[in-house]
Amino acid sequence: MKIIKEFIENESASGILLIFATILALLLSNSFLSAYYDSFLHIPVEIRVGPLHLDKSLYHWVNDGLMAVFFLLIGLEVKREILEGHLSSLSQIALPGFAAIGGMVVPAAVYLYFNINDPVAVSGWAIPTATDIAFALGILSLLGNRVPMSLKIFLMALAIIDDLGAIVIIALFYTTELSTLSIGVAMGALLGLMALNYFGVAKKAAYFILGIVLWISVLKSGVHATLAGVALAFTIPLNAKGEDGEMFSPLKEIEHGLHFWVAFFILPLFAFVNAGVNVTNISLDQMSGSVPLGIMLGLFVGKQLGVFGFSAIAIKLKWAKLPEDSNWQQLYGVSVLTGIGFTMSLFIVSLAFVDDTLFNYTDKLAILIASVLSGVLGYLLLKFAKTSN
Repeated sequence: MKIIKEFIENESASGILLIFATILALLLSNSFLSAYYDSFLHIPVEIRVGPLHLDKSLYHWVNDGLMAVFFLLIGLEVKREILEGHLSSLSQIALPGFAAIGGMVVPAAVYLYFNINDPVAVSGWAIPTATDIAFALGILSLLGNRVPMSLKIFLMALAIIDDLGAIVIIALFYTTELSTLSIGVAMGALLGLMALNYFGVAKKAAYFILGIVLWISVLKSGVHATLAGVALAFTIPLNAKGEDGEMFSPLKEIEHGLHFWVAFFILPLFAFVNAGVNVTNISLDQMSGSVPLGIMLGLFVGKQLGVFGFSAIAIKLKWAKLPEDSNWQQLYGVSVLTGIGFTMSLFIVSLAFVDDTLFNYTDKLAILIASVLSGVLGYLLLKFAKTSN
């Protein structure tokens, strides 16, 4: 229970910091400082070691590099929850599992309804399928004890399954042309990591050294580099024997160590470099286009319908139970909060539409609008919902 409370507290505080980072990015990109903001995003950062050459802008280092650390943390959380947490049994996984499926299928269907005939726009179908756990838990933290712990755990489990779904989607649908050599090196590094796990190696440094090799090779392969973080996470042992003969958890130690940096540095920086949408050149006419409309309705309408609808069906059919000490109004309020896509939605936008200007930033603005609407409505519903106590 202590780990859960710590997770929720960190994510809640991070959600509030994300709001400030987003507002700052929007202010800079829509003021006389916009040129400086744009220059900051495109600062060249180069690493060269012999024949190995990595040359990317700061924007890409954040999205391809730092976000790999974010996905490493997600992978660690998923593995821990599957082995001993809230995803370790069918009874625990049932409700958030059904809710997460609904929260991915319905928003994708809404988006495709508007964009199915556009071969370029259709690749953005996964944008409204994501939930930003930091923002959502940040909203819940403002409500204090009005929201029972069981609903916070439900939202946390749902978001973790949601993230797992996003990982699968990225791997299957957002992979470019593959480099056979790089894939071979990546497979070698992954086999090495699995061998470390199999032979009970407890030294975290060994995993990180091979993990860096894995990340670089995946980055060069055409598969998105963030997936290296997930692969590394699943090879790190939950329990191992240290040099002193005492058992400890490398996974939990790494997870605990990363949480602060991800919550208070990586995600706010990601928000800052991705949320700076210049709205001065965006008209209402453009916002009524099929892409922004599909994203907004997918997140704001599709998410709540999918999560609440699939949850209600599962509960009515007795495949799952309503979270303890909660009621239908509160479950609906939390379902609305899942429409806060923000971090993962912005990340998927960068994969689906490599050219930022393709839709004149209306896609990013649509994510921000839908996330704000979901956050405000979800907060009001939970604020005025009857409590079960």
